[in-house]
Amino acid sequence: MRKSWHSLPEYQALRAMMEGNTTASAARRLGLSQSAVSRSLTNLESRIGTTLFERESGRLKPTSAAVRLNTRLDALFYALDNIDGPSETPRENLRLIAPPTFANHFIVSHMASFLKSRPDTFLNLEIGTSVDVIAGVQADKYDLGIIGVEPTSAGAKLIPFRKAAAACAMPAGHPLAALDVIRPEDLHGENLIGFNYRHARRAQLDKLLLEARSEPKVVSEVSSSTAAIELVRLEVGLAVVNPFPSTQSERDDVVFRPFASAISYQTYFVAPDHRPLSQTARHFLRHVRLHTPKDRFSEAV
Repeated sequence: MRKSWHSLPEYQALRAMMEGNTTASAARRLGLSQSAVSRSLTNLESRIGTTLFERESGRLKPTSAAVRLNTRLDALFYALDNIDGPSETPRENLRLIAPPTFANHFIVSHMASFLKSRPDTFLNLEIGTSVDVIAGVQADKYDLGIIGVEPTSAGAKLIPFRKAAAACAMPAGHPLAALDVIRPEDLHGENLIGFNYRHARRAQLDKLLLEARSEPKVVSEVSSSTAAIELVRLEVGLAVVNPFPSTQSERDDVVFRPFASAISYQTYFVAPDHRPLSQTARHFLRHVRLHTPKDRFSEAV
């Protein structure tokens, strides 16, 4: 039986394609022509008898077999990098994007602990809206994002992270803080910080209040839980919010109580759908999952 010899140029072509996403980019990385890269990939597919790339919407997209093979090649290329002896370890780069609700404390704290455990890593964090997160990851400006709303358009891969039930935020010492659970009727006559009408949960809350014949006084409208909770802290009123990740940080001036309703929230990691996650992105995602503490309002998915 003929022995199936390994071919380093073929593996290099695969590696360059996974990192660059196009044959043109892979060719530049290797200093070869596009036809040479395509020929190496065709030879590799023929030799192992597996399709590694499929054309989708005019672009080559790696198959699961390509992702698995590329992962197995990590050890090979690590050994090749060190074959001439120890050298300076290159810095691993990771581009992150998140809305203020997640970025200002939650992601920043995980960045700090991740950098302490992996000092050769360089992290870049951009703050934007949820729409910015989807568009930025889709355009390959960022490697990983996080959002707390269900996007209305496709274009990026969503990785479920947490789910949470609605909570009522109120200033410490508010009379309703004595209750274990806040119900829609409990909000009758209370100053309420509402969400803008374009917010997905606004209509749900309005419906619940109408059914309970509860008429709170809406004193302000905002577009994020972060803004609502800050107004609660300043004793402007109460707010029904997504408790994750706000309850992850210690607060003495704001208390949260479960809000009796079917309102729920989902948090997702956002990843490119045209290429696999980089090794550094996988490590960071796993780090966040492992180091996010349990709380009474949310649970891991």
